[in-house]
Amino acid sequence: MEEVLVQTGAEKDHILPAINDDHGGVIVEMVELMDPTTFSSRLRSSLFHWKLQGKKGVWIKLPIGLANLIETAVKEGFWYHHAEPDYLMLVNWIPKTDSTIPANASHRVGIGAIIVNNKRELLVVQEKNGRLKGRGIWKIPTGVVDQGEDIFAGAIREVKEETGVDTEFVELLAFRQMHNALFGKSDLLFLCMLRPLSLEIQKQDLEIEAAQWMPLEEYAALPSTQKHSLYKYIGDLCLAKLDGNYTGFTPRPISSYFSDSISYLYLNKQDLNRRIFSLN
Repeated sequence: MEEVLVQTGAEKDHILPAINDDHGGVIVEMVELMDPTTFSSRLRSSLFHWKLQGKKGVWIKLPIGLANLIETAVKEGFWYHHAEPDYLMLVNWIPKTDSTIPANASHRVGIGAIIVNNKRELLVVQEKNGRLKGRGIWKIPTGVVDQGEDIFAGAIREVKEETGVDTEFVELLAFRQMHNALFGKSDLLFLCMLRPLSLEIQKQDLEIEAAQWMPLEEYAALPSTQKHSLYKYIGDLCLAKLDGNYTGFTPRPISSYFSDSISYLYLNKQDLNRRIFSLN
């Protein structure tokens, strides 16, 4: 027998304020202080209302000040989707079909900065913290891209923070994907070539034990470079790039149908320009 759903006017007035998303669901941003009993009643009425409307995913953004409502939402079928320092996002799937709600972000984005001066010296550092602490291993500056930060901007920032050297972005040379890294997430490391705009090193004392310009041949011959395949590839990429036998990817701004913001497409500018030139 088909289920018949009817909602009274009083129940409609009890609905939590929400906005429609782009995928047939709703988003609730809780700002009003509310006790768990009231929240439970209003949430049930709201779920009933959204079911009548044929809504699918229901997102509830709970600020940290309303953490007392988490248990109530979970009892109504919500589960954790992701958390930030000031809020927790919970989600529910209304239809009796498989959920199409996307999983939380699965990757962390990092950069490795390759900077070579006009003496064919590579900028390298020794880390003061982490797994490389106290091991005397020379490596390129690395770091994590901030939320909302572009890869090329993150590379420039990390080099400045760790070594004090000013740079400009040249190309994206390669990237590595590694799974089960921090908190079980996957890790994307983008190897970026930068051009030094200054040479004086002023290392960051909090994270960096030492920093220097090292001849490429000396870096390539280090036991740690020979032993670690990533470090060895970095040396090979440097030499191939300096010898003009390797073309990386440069960022080009692009627009979107869905947003006014600009994003960047990384492409092989040299080969693309060659093709465009041949067509003209």
